[in-house]
Amino acid sequence: MMSTRREPRELVENRVSFAGPNSELSVYDTYLPAQDVNLAADELLYCGMITGKKILHGAGDYTAEFLPQESFVMAPGEEIQIDFPEATMEHPTSCLTIEISRNRMDQVCSHMNKVSPLHRDFEEWRYRPETVFHTAHTPATQALLERLVHTFTEEQMDRDLLIDFGISELIVRMLRHQTRDFLLSACATTPDANGLSAAIHHIRSELEQPLDIDQLCKMACMSRSRFFSEFKKHLGSTPVEFQHQLRMQIARERLARGEPVTRVCFDVGYCNLSHFSRRFQRQYGESPKQLQLRLLSKIA
Repeated sequence: MMSTRREPRELVENRVSFAGPNSELSVYDTYLPAQDVNLAADELLYCGMITGKKILHGAGDYTAEFLPQESFVMAPGEEIQIDFPEATMEHPTSCLTIEISRNRMDQVCSHMNKVSPLHRDFEEWRYRPETVFHTAHTPATQALLERLVHTFTEEQMDRDLLIDFGISELIVRMLRHQTRDFLLSACATTPDANGLSAAIHHIRSELEQPLDIDQLCKMACMSRSRFFSEFKKHLGSTPVEFQHQLRMQIARERLARGEPVTRVCFDVGYCNLSHFSRRFQRQYGESPKQLQLRLLSKIA
């Protein structure tokens, strides 16, 4: 993301930082293998991998690889330990962090609760520190992070305003991702809580089947127009697009384990390999085969 690097002062987690309104961007480069390097968050910390691989160790025996084109969010007060198994002088392990003030997070949540409130059975828009946020970037998220790096690091007119716009968008994307996972969990636990819950649960339960919108409207006890409106408000997409997103998520997990692309394509509900590949490329910015080769090369 950053085309130039300053001469490092430290070989493990060398840090370069840029301040912004209610936020701070830092880029970390590590040039030597290391283990159990501590990272603590005073405020909410959005982390995005650039190059190399990290192994994250967090609370509750959480352990996971952190790879390029992935995001990980740390709650205020959280600490993790990091291993750097592949870092070298020629190929440093690099990531960025964006520290976001709790005040800005609260402001965005308050605004969303006013303009787009969730159904009363689903609580409200809020950051959920109890939920692990570790996910692959969509092309849109990747583009946003690259734009934020450029805005933080370049002296330009309206810099602070543009940073604030970008941070607000990043918070909204994070909240929507977290809330979607929360809704899926809530709907799995109590699918009959309300009509929308029943429809969401049905889509997830019959993920490989074509959608019957009329059936979903009956489950939700809503007209077609109201169903689409409520669905998009809660999930950020149409029912069909939501189904594609869930299918792609499962496909990515299976491809990362080395399963054949064709088998995964048919199992998640696609009859055409080209259609599956185009959908996958749209969601993750690379083809199924490219992702599989990249992830499996890291394991090797």
